[in-house]
Amino acid sequence: MTRKPRIPPSPLPQRRGVDPVRVKLPVDGAWETVRDHLVARLKAGPGVIDGMLRDGRIVGADGVPVTADAPYAPGAFVWFHRDLPDEVPVPYDIDVVYRDEHIVVADKPHFLATTPRGSHVTETALARLRTELDLPTLGAAHRLDRLTAGLILFTVRPAERGAYQTLFGERRVRKEYEAVAAYDPATELPRTVRSHIVKERGVIAAYEVPGAEPNSESEIQLAEHNGELARYLLTPHTGRTHQLRLHMSTLGLPILGDPIYPVVRGPVPPDDFRRPLQLLSRVLEFTDPVTGAEHRFVSARELDAWTAYDTWQGSDARQ
Repeated sequence: MTRKPRIPPSPLPQRRGVDPVRVKLPVDGAWETVRDHLVARLKAGPGVIDGMLRDGRIVGADGVPVTADAPYAPGAFVWFHRDLPDEVPVPYDIDVVYRDEHIVVADKPHFLATTPRGSHVTETALARLRTELDLPTLGAAHRLDRLTAGLILFTVRPAERGAYQTLFGERRVRKEYEAVAAYDPATELPRTVRSHIVKERGVIAAYEVPGAEPNSESEIQLAEHNGELARYLLTPHTGRTHQLRLHMSTLGLPILGDPIYPVVRGPVPPDDFRRPLQLLSRVLEFTDPVTGAEHRFVSARELDAWTAYDTWQGSDARQ
């Protein structure tokens, strides 16, 4: 059996809860220097790599800065920190509802991404919790959309992360969501919605393929209604991107505050926290794969459009 080569630990600490970038130099590389490979691979713009090398920002496994003329070393690793983007702070706290030596369960607000990605790096649940809890090894076991509030499971020990991720991959986590949308007495509920959902890379909205074999399933129930609004309980049995939002829209009940379904709206300024998407990850329930404990967690958050519609509709939405 061929063993995977061991990846050395990062010689650089996290920065504001964000890991440094690790680059492995290809074994079959034909570049003369490390610098030549990084320029060709990263396409960072004229002079960027040279400036980082000059400032000692790119280091090898021993933590020593790589020089501009360092010879190419097939299979070696280098690390560096990207410049962190300027981000508008998300003005809401992330709450920890449970913590032990294996997991952390957090109750995140709307507008906070789960993990660093794209223009959201330090303003993410993972980066914040790593810093606030002083847990640099913290990792996400699954994702929750940036616009969706509610419960997320994080792992404390990297060696155990796969076991918790497998729970989600094998659908052994019971998840329950709440949503606020229009009330339509003509829509028969409860019902199970199945469809074939496609999410293309680089395209903001997912779509359904009529007649194709279903790859998604959601159970939709009416919890209560009040005038023209209703509160719904949503139980996803699969985990396709935007599944619940798309299924609600397909029923003619798009979730309040959704900027994508049924129609993609124009870009929202990064400092606009009005009218958050009225979707909440309310319940996570599972058997702990490490300890065997039975866990059931419930979010303490409420959906503003249901509890205080005028506040949600106004210019100063609260979590």
